[in-house]
Amino acid sequence: MASILARLPPPPLMVVNGRQPVFGALQKLGMPTIKERQDRVRVIAKATGESSESSIVKSVQNVWDNSEDRLALIGLGFAGVVAFWASINLVTAIDKLPIIPGVLELVGLLFSSWFTYRYLLFKPDRQELSQAISKSISDILGQ
Repeated sequence: MASILARLPPPPLMVVNGRQPVFGALQKLGMPTIKERQDRVRVIAKATGESSESSIVKSVQNVWDNSEDRLALIGLGFAGVVAFWASINLVTAIDKLPIIPGVLELVGLLFSSWFTYRYLLFKPDRQELSQAISKSISDILGQ
């Protein structure tokens, strides 16, 4: 480890023309004064309630505890892992084909352009998208 560190070149801020150390360069970086630091706005975020990880873990524990057929849950979990693995391999195989990745990239660009034109350029369309997203979230959460 020491031999590797001994062979490394010095940091770029500390060298001028490959030889002389530069201490003035550190002063040119522009450290803020105490007054400038006091004028900055400070934001402190405090978490309230439960984190999403603990709520996910609790919901999985509730499903596991309330389930009568745990073997079916294990089978569903295994099927999900296999489906995920198969989809990754399918995408990798499609990516290796010569022309299909380019076509899919073109389709993605066209769809992104259409989505931007349809939902993001004009204010009424953005409001419509926001309402559709809110409706979908409330449908998923059952509210």
